[in-house]
Amino acid sequence: MNSMQIQRIILWVIFSMSLLFLWDSWQRHTGHPSMFGGNPATQQVGGQGASPGTNNPPADASVPPAAPVASSAGRAATEAVPAQASVAATKAIRLGNDVLALDIGPMGGQIRRAELLKHRNADDKTRNVVLLDDRQGAIYLAQSGLIGAAAGSTFPTHRSEFTFDSAGPVELAPGAASAELKMSATSGGIRLQRTYTLERGSYLVQIREDITNVGTTALAPTMYMQLTRDEHKVAGESRFYSTFTGPAIYTEATKFKKISFGDIESGKADQVANAPDGWVGMIQHYFVSAWVPAKGIERQFYTRKVDTNLYSVGVKQQVPELAPGATSELSTRLYIGPQDQNVLEKVSPGLDLVVDYGWLTVVAKPIYWLLEKLHSLVGNWGWAIVLLTIVVKTMFFPLQAASYRSMARMKAVAPRLATLKERFGDDRVKLNQAMMELYKQEKINPLGGCLPIVVQIPVFISLYWVLLASVEMRNAPWLGWIHDLAAPDPYYILPLVMAITMFVQVKLNPTPPDPMQAKMMMLMPLVFSVMFFFFPSGLVLYWLVNNVYSIAQQWVINRKFLGGAKKA
Repeated sequence: MNSMQIQRIILWVIFSMSLLFLWDSWQRHTGHPSMFGGNPATQQVGGQGASPGTNNPPADASVPPAAPVASSAGRAATEAVPAQASVAATKAIRLGNDVLALDIGPMGGQIRRAELLKHRNADDKTRNVVLLDDRQGAIYLAQSGLIGAAAGSTFPTHRSEFTFDSAGPVELAPGAASAELKMSATSGGIRLQRTYTLERGSYLVQIREDITNVGTTALAPTMYMQLTRDEHKVAGESRFYSTFTGPAIYTEATKFKKISFGDIESGKADQVANAPDGWVGMIQHYFVSAWVPAKGIERQFYTRKVDTNLYSVGVKQQVPELAPGATSELSTRLYIGPQDQNVLEKVSPGLDLVVDYGWLTVVAKPIYWLLEKLHSLVGNWGWAIVLLTIVVKTMFFPLQAASYRSMARMKAVAPRLATLKERFGDDRVKLNQAMMELYKQEKINPLGGCLPIVVQIPVFISLYWVLLASVEMRNAPWLGWIHDLAAPDPYYILPLVMAITMFVQVKLNPTPPDPMQAKMMMLMPLVFSVMFFFFPSGLVLYWLVNNVYSIAQQWVINRKFLGGAKKA
């Protein structure tokens, strides 16, 4: 196999893989399983104001966990966590600050709705994103309670009736640093008083649980904290790419693990059993909710199927044994908000990993850091993307120049290659020998145009994921008609201009000797332009700037080498 055949194979592989990933994204968007395993990617719908999920039937409380846990005691505790109940249609009380509004219901003291006041819905800019919600077909709740009571008795759980100490909404008062809401419930000899606290400008909910033994015998309850969600999809998600939605667990020992709803459904969830640290969360594009228990307390993690299309991820902590009349305080935190990496890494170790770049994290993290620094200079995320692209392209100029020089030399000898094909006809052996001799005389490496590009692929893929995953792009304007870098170009101007730049690049490159390969190269700009109609405009802007800069570099090099060839 000669070098030209190898080059064609590389190009065909790149093109075929692009089509394969495109088809896989479409399959997952339409609800079909991915070709690469796992369940179809789903996203959360951001809505506003809805009736409570009174039609959501309770599941059997004895539903076992989705994956085995370490000990029999752990199994019993997990099975004792009550399943999702129909939430009573009683009025919730709102607790809010300047960025987050929580609706907390008396049934279990659950957060039934969480509205992010600084983030707009992707489909309706007049509404805010609603992350947690309790609507039929859009269940997403934060729940906690106590388990481990004697047979025939129950401690306060997320199915118990709580009493509030406030009759109306609790909003952040002008000049106040925080707002708090208290509630309590008594059951099984335990009185549980819960205090929710919201600080100004924070998406982190501080929760204090005061657990008092009001019975006559010693009791040792277990506190559980879980996130329960169904697989509802998000508004505004593109059909041409998908992002992960589902549970995640982190510990220092096992690091960051994503768990698909499909694995929970099939009982194949790979999860941690016990650890002295860590958190559990529920991830979706741009946003996350996560329970972060207090440090240094042994905890047990679990996932389970609660009901049809309803799943939980949770963590349990043992409360020290309480003598009659004794009280124990347990503090935890619940983050409900955007995937802001700078904020998340301050909340808990590993929480910033929910912005998941996979195996490219080591490359993507510095790129995100650079993007932030550029934004701090220009004050606009669109211009920061332009500068980032120029910086990265400039850094790779030596490699890129080698690629362009190789392609320029190939274009210069193209007429001589055509003459060789006419001379040797179908004699492939002699043709290959003559071609290799020509390459040797002209000091051309046929793969010189491909190898520098291959080296840069991890960087370009990392750039892609940084721009796709950064919540800062949501509702961020660039100029003129681009008001949201996370949304597609409303007039398709950027994709069309990008298609033109791709055609120019094709013309600057040597024409492939294979007619089918030449047609494929001419077709690629059209395929990519249609695909980019549905991509976030921030990503299209990156590709457009990348193409324009590449054209400028390639034109200069072609002029130098081809001009010299003509004079010779």
